[in-house]
Amino acid sequence: MLTAITRDVNTGMGNCELTFMPRVGIDIGLASQQHQQYQSVLSSLGCDVVTAPTVSGLADSVFIEDTALVLDELAVLCRPGAESRRAEVTGVRNILQRYRKLESIQPPGTLDGGDLLRVGNVIVAGLSTRSNKSGIDQLRGIVADYGFSVQTITTTKCLHLKSAVSEVAPGLLLINPDWISLSAFGNFELIDIDDEEPYAANALRVGTRVIYPSSFPRTMEKLVQRGIDVTPIDVSELQKAEGAVTCCSLIFSSQ
Repeated sequence: MLTAITRDVNTGMGNCELTFMPRVGIDIGLASQQHQQYQSVLSSLGCDVVTAPTVSGLADSVFIEDTALVLDELAVLCRPGAESRRAEVTGVRNILQRYRKLESIQPPGTLDGGDLLRVGNVIVAGLSTRSNKSGIDQLRGIVADYGFSVQTITTTKCLHLKSAVSEVAPGLLLINPDWISLSAFGNFELIDIDDEEPYAANALRVGTRVIYPSSFPRTMEKLVQRGIDVTPIDVSELQKAEGAVTCCSLIFSSQ
């Protein structure tokens, strides 16, 4: 059984943190409907969906991935790079402690879950505007005893590492080569996104299926041609907040 921790859209999402995208109006009602559909898809794919409490004023809190990295052996609570987001971790901690031993990133470290891509026993960590060297070094020390290695790669053209690369099948990565160096991915098979869809590299693998934004049909066709079982979903309003499909859940084995 898989567990998926999610958090409902905050009514203040229009005041979200933005780094690489211009601020545009967000239809909160539509964003909530899209997120509810996202939760329904997770459930249909076999996940037990657990909803963390929504706290007033935490505009970005629907993007729950940034609060933690969940491994089979433990969960690492992150320390988001945006100060306005650090209070998001508390509600997630209260849920995760039911399932995992917990470790935490401490100051001066910052670490967003969206900068962490686990592929097998390798964790690729993005050094970004949200995740710093101290945070990544702390993570490396925490997970080393559990057989994981951490590779650092610098991201400069996008918010998070997973904006530029995500796993769509075991050892198979979807990537935007214009946004990220290929140097950390020599041991993996890669699918390039379509050149006309620069934001298309974020996909959410759930077992043998992949949840994918319907707004990137050219790249979606590439995935289908490679035999990936794709479930398309409309997340247009969440994308306006610099969000994507991996951002909105923490998925792990309930053991």
